[in-house]
Amino acid sequence: MSLVTHPGFPRIGLKRELKRALEAHWRGETPVEALLDAARELRVRHWRLARDAGADVVPCNDFSLYDHVLDTAVLFDAIPERYRALFADSRLDGYFAMARGHRRDGHDLHALEMTKWFDTNYHYLVPELHAGQHFALIGDKPLAELREAQALGHRARPVLLGPVSFLLLSKTVDGSDRLALLDRLLPAYAELLRQLAEAGAEWVQLDEPCLVLDQDADDHAAYRKAYAALAAANGPRILLACYFGALGDNLALATELPVDGLHVDLVRAPQQLDAVLDVLPAGRVLSAGVVDGRNVWRSRPGQVLPLLRKAHARLGGERLWLAPSCSLLHVPIDLEAETTLPAERRASMAFAKQKLEELRAYADALAGHPEAEAALHAQQTLLDRQAGQAGVLNPAVRGRLQALSPQSALRRSAYASRRVVQAEVLALPPLPTTTIGSFPQTDELRQARAAHRTGKLADKAYEDRLKAEVERVVRFQEEIGLDVLVHGEPERNDMVEYFGEQLDGYLFTKLGWVQSYGSRCVKPPVIWGDVARPAPMTVRWSAFAQSLTDKPMKGMLTGPVTMLQWSFVRDDLPRETVCRQIALALRDEVHDLEAAGIRAIQIDEPALREGLPLRRADWPTYLAWAVECFRITAGGVRDATQIHTHMCYSEFNDIIEAVAAMDADVISIETSRSRMELLDAFVRFRYPNGIGPGVYDIHSPRVPTQEEMLALLRKALEVLDAGQLWVNPDCGLKTRGWAQVEPALRRMVGCARQLRTDIVA
Repeated sequence: MSLVTHPGFPRIGLKRELKRALEAHWRGETPVEALLDAARELRVRHWRLARDAGADVVPCNDFSLYDHVLDTAVLFDAIPERYRALFADSRLDGYFAMARGHRRDGHDLHALEMTKWFDTNYHYLVPELHAGQHFALIGDKPLAELREAQALGHRARPVLLGPVSFLLLSKTVDGSDRLALLDRLLPAYAELLRQLAEAGAEWVQLDEPCLVLDQDADDHAAYRKAYAALAAANGPRILLACYFGALGDNLALATELPVDGLHVDLVRAPQQLDAVLDVLPAGRVLSAGVVDGRNVWRSRPGQVLPLLRKAHARLGGERLWLAPSCSLLHVPIDLEAETTLPAERRASMAFAKQKLEELRAYADALAGHPEAEAALHAQQTLLDRQAGQAGVLNPAVRGRLQALSPQSALRRSAYASRRVVQAEVLALPPLPTTTIGSFPQTDELRQARAAHRTGKLADKAYEDRLKAEVERVVRFQEEIGLDVLVHGEPERNDMVEYFGEQLDGYLFTKLGWVQSYGSRCVKPPVIWGDVARPAPMTVRWSAFAQSLTDKPMKGMLTGPVTMLQWSFVRDDLPRETVCRQIALALRDEVHDLEAAGIRAIQIDEPALREGLPLRRADWPTYLAWAVECFRITAGGVRDATQIHTHMCYSEFNDIIEAVAAMDADVISIETSRSRMELLDAFVRFRYPNGIGPGVYDIHSPRVPTQEEMLALLRKALEVLDAGQLWVNPDCGLKTRGWAQVEPALRRMVGCARQLRTDIVA
């Protein structure tokens, strides 16, 4: 009978228990023992939940206190020298310093660079390596968690990031070849595999997601060398796990490596099954990822069962494992907690637990159990019936899409002309200062929002509280001397959820949390029908804020690509069609903001790079429709209206032409963690429009000095014209406290003023 398993489970907890434990520890309110106890309780709970849902084997070491790539770096002693003194005092403090930065007890440390995990909204910490890097097995986390699972009676499979993907996802600070370090790294991996085997591990899962990327001959040679060495290590049997796409031209390599099993993604790439079956060596296990580990919809048995029956006929039950397409890290934990969802929508959804139950049903159906086949048939019937329900298709939205013309995506004039008009209307100084949008979401604000949602705070009292906060933020910005202001977004819970709540075609969960990074969780809205805007969403708040000041006030919107990427998207339409629907809804908001007298409008697209397909050959199609959707949103506004956009934690080198094609008047980007490295793309391309490279890393509680920010700005001025440079933080400030934000922004404004004096002199 086919075995049911999964590559990984959500870490954060149904009610974000890990987030609360982490943040209490970081605030100094709880000792390390309390944090570790909370983590252990979550692991135990999640293993039990997976087993009860039908999993025969559970993964271990998929849990992390912050990030699994960071865990791997620390496990193998890839700790940059600047953190080692703190590690000597406290391993956990050193670990969190690498993740968040640290300024205390004589230590002043920046965090590691952070970037997106492939094309997901999960962020990982980028390990820093150098030529001659030393590696050694210095931790026992995989062993400890294996023993923990075994003691509870589970069949457990340790999960590790594979050695080649670990190196490819790292950066070398000296520009040396990452793969040249493989010979130094492999002995540490081999030693760990030996220890896992001695501890009773039958299998180990080595994740090599880079095998779904474009790989060259050097990469292929590295995989061959790595897995020849690991196969000789006398370790457990190896499951090579590849996900997020098709193996494609890496398939022959993946099947020739001396491993015992291969996991493939048959949700993103169902078409690869025939090729995989044709070349899978005799005796090798196939782990078939047939339910979507990245979305919340139930699978379609009419599509999945034919794939599984084909694989079962070729392999038999013992060599066919059933699994989600990838780790369940990217979906919420349990749909049973969502008691307020409409019944007809809830019936078509599946969170992590329900996905494992689906896999159990598929395994039972393959084994010939008639009740499982009947349940899957009923599931397909339900999904077919729901496709015709009201709201899934909106004729007005479909008609508007049909009427789109090329002119819909154009501004009225070229940037050179707009810049002259905007300079006259806005009258900004050189190196204008601004922020990205949000200000701290204090406990008081969150409590007021919660009270309002539950009816304990009346509408007027809540609105008065928000207006007072907007005025506070505006007065603070005026007092410190910012040039282009924001209203602070106190009324918003999340940059996607807030807009989705006001759009047709969306629904929302109560506990649908997924991890973005560390303790940062998001609750993605769910797009189930055609998207439309029934009424203005932000105009009232932006107009109120503008009425408080003579300075320009930015209207703040989340762009269409980010609204798409950071939602769970319906699976019955092409993603680009859904994105165009969102773009048209946001376009109406942009024009209403302009009509209300808002002279600058920021359309944030931090997920533009995240949505880039993993294979370069697929880039042009995606970038064409993604850029078009942004331009539809901003299209047709007057030359005097300044359009901003914001992007963070993205590698821009390969997409700089597309970024320029968005034709925003000003773009702000994350650059402080990379020490302005990301600016190189804009320099080589000679990006012509306004650009604000972030000088303040808001994802760290560490408050930078004015000298640090000044050094970054001077570095930027070495390669950018002063006339195009803006001064701003990396990202919105909602996750920081006022005690951190106030001094940081005062110093940032002070830097701009000092540099203006230098420029004039």
